[in-house]
Amino acid sequence: MVKKLSSIVFAMILSVIVFSTAQAGFIVSAESLAPNSKASCLMEYGSGEILTESNSQQAMPIASVTKLMTVLLVFDSLNNGNLNLEQEITVSENSANMGGSQVFLDANSNYKVENLLKAIIISSANDASVALAEQISGSEESFVLKMNEKAKELNLINTNYVNCTGLPAPSQYSCAQDVAVVFREVLKNELYYKYSSIWLEDFPHPSGRITQMTNTNKLVKFYDGCDAGKTGSTSEAGFCLAVTAKRNNMRLISVVLGAETSKQRFSDASNQLNSGFANYQSIKLIDSTKNLAEQVTLEKAKDNNLELYAQEDFFEVSKKGTGSSYEVVTQLPNSIKAPLKSGDVVGRILLTKNGQIEKEINIVVGNDIESVSYFGTMQKVMEKWAW
Repeated sequence: MVKKLSSIVFAMILSVIVFSTAQAGFIVSAESLAPNSKASCLMEYGSGEILTESNSQQAMPIASVTKLMTVLLVFDSLNNGNLNLEQEITVSENSANMGGSQVFLDANSNYKVENLLKAIIISSANDASVALAEQISGSEESFVLKMNEKAKELNLINTNYVNCTGLPAPSQYSCAQDVAVVFREVLKNELYYKYSSIWLEDFPHPSGRITQMTNTNKLVKFYDGCDAGKTGSTSEAGFCLAVTAKRNNMRLISVVLGAETSKQRFSDASNQLNSGFANYQSIKLIDSTKNLAEQVTLEKAKDNNLELYAQEDFFEVSKKGTGSSYEVVTQLPNSIKAPLKSGDVVGRILLTKNGQIEKEINIVVGNDIESVSYFGTMQKVMEKWAW
């Protein structure tokens, strides 16, 4: 009886310790979260803030995770109108013969851009990657120049691209932090979630032949909240993964590089995500969709339909149970005169912490505002007088 009672008391004490630790916002080290990986990184999507990391700036091969940059440039071409999903492109002998992971494209046959993009995102197809690269830039070599230009634009700290597939190349490398940055940019395109969450799908060939595509990211099916990812593996790079999940309005990005086995990369990423969701919260302090026009008076305008918006969102990431550490100050004039053009800067929002300005966000006009004519002004005066 004494032994049984002691066991119960011990269990109660242990429960209290565990509960207290969780309430205190205990953060597990990145090394213990990803013990089987050479490098790892956990990022909060909204702010881009790194929550935990291990060797996250160390240069190393990343295998097919390289294709995240390839996909980002495809999205850029789609968004600027140089490419469209229904467009058909002719596959070259070069792209059809890439080898490695592929959907076995037929050389000199026409394929839809949408299907090629799906093949990259779902099954990491090398042949589809090169086919789209050649369509966008004329050659894979020219496309790689764009990849490295984009890397500079995103201020990647330790990345160099040699090809668009991630096939082994001595001078091709990246790091966990850079992968997280690129993946965050990719995730700004809703289409990625749509394709990346597909588990199985048939890839149609013009000849009538079918290649079945299987999603290489197992967490999209087995981890709560996971809706997108990108895998990669070679003998040189080991097993790599970039994955994202969303819970309670917070999205996290986990990057794991150089794991010893495929199972371990998924386990390490899951541990990182679990720790992030357990310990952190994301609060949107500035909402770029909220109209701020009610704070000012519009003068000499034909119509009183002014729209004013913050130029970007702002998220604060903090440990659970803590409040905001920012003071938000909105600076707008009492009145604004027409005419105004969409995009005109008319004010700003200051986010300060401990008396220091941490962030400035412009307030811009969301729509064109015409000024009222002299006749229109007189008409309004007459209407008021008549009233």
